[in-house]
Amino acid sequence: MAHAYTPGLKVTEKALIRKERRLPLKGEVIAKLGDKVSADTVVARTELPGDVQPLNIAGILGIAPEDIDMYLVKKPGDSIKKDEIIAQTKGFFGLFKTSVKAPFDGSLESVSKITGQAILRMEPEPVEVTAYIDGEVTEIFEAEGVVVETSGAFVQGIFGIGGEENGVLERIVDKPQDVITTEEITAAHRGKILIGGSLVTKEVLDKAVKCGCKGIIVGGIGDRDLRDFLGYDIGVAITGSEEKGITLIVTEGFSRMAMAERTFKILTEHEGEQASINGATQIRAGVLRPEVIIPYDTGRKGAREKKDVRSSGLEIGSPVRIIREPYFGALGKVTRLPPELMKIETEAKVRILEVALQNGEKVIVPRANVEMIEEY
Repeated sequence: MAHAYTPGLKVTEKALIRKERRLPLKGEVIAKLGDKVSADTVVARTELPGDVQPLNIAGILGIAPEDIDMYLVKKPGDSIKKDEIIAQTKGFFGLFKTSVKAPFDGSLESVSKITGQAILRMEPEPVEVTAYIDGEVTEIFEAEGVVVETSGAFVQGIFGIGGEENGVLERIVDKPQDVITTEEITAAHRGKILIGGSLVTKEVLDKAVKCGCKGIIVGGIGDRDLRDFLGYDIGVAITGSEEKGITLIVTEGFSRMAMAERTFKILTEHEGEQASINGATQIRAGVLRPEVIIPYDTGRKGAREKKDVRSSGLEIGSPVRIIREPYFGALGKVTRLPPELMKIETEAKVRILEVALQNGEKVIVPRANVEMIEEY
């Protein structure tokens, strides 16, 4: 049987999920092996060096650079406070002194007798890494971070914006075909992650931000609405660093697109439960997907069995989504996987496959134009 590997979009009710939580540079790991952690538990922390700023002390005091040591009140390596005197002239009979004051809290890094310049460094910026998901610490990276593991439902989207958030899931539509309206979002949704249907608009996103919602999971969004909400066109870089006050997970694609029935079912079955979401997306390569993680309460009755999320590859019968025009967003199943190369409209020779769409139509597309929907 023909066999191939292609990017997979995972939608599963049962998964074993492992998340590496690493610091941007070495620091202190707080969590210990075996610790039970919640999404907002700090597992590691460090400090980023503060920015540096030059200060022309010799110029301000009107002295020769080589004489600067005679006028320093603070020495290199000393801490400084805003408006604290760093250097000062002696004046006449103790009067008419000229002073150089610190513009911010930090430290005096160095002083040059050649330029008369001092280098000031702002206070270090504390950085804390949280667990992101409810789970257990199963591995420690010394001075770097940890691995947090949990079992739960795992849903990947096709596109997202905004970073990591966690909150309680709440459905605001009846069916996956429904369009979210501004009237459906209220102040009662503060701190919630909303489950939508087929479309979200800029007006709805603005209302959700105003009401303090943590995130929205929805089938589709229009190109123009996305651009107007962000204030710029999305490029090909990684998304996830947008600071718009909300995280958006798009499960199907651009324009009005009903959320897949299975995705909607999994999400709504967990309404009222805590979830972690991340909108980060690698647009060009498709190696980073926005995600929804709903950890199970392993102590409750009927807790699900763990199952690792692994891809078995593309095969006849595999459910797929087409991710390029003219069939963008269409769902179907693989019916043929010819091993030979075929010439497409661009004159390039590529491996192709045949997909039976949900409406019964069969289409031929390059294998690179589909992604698997890995259901469990």
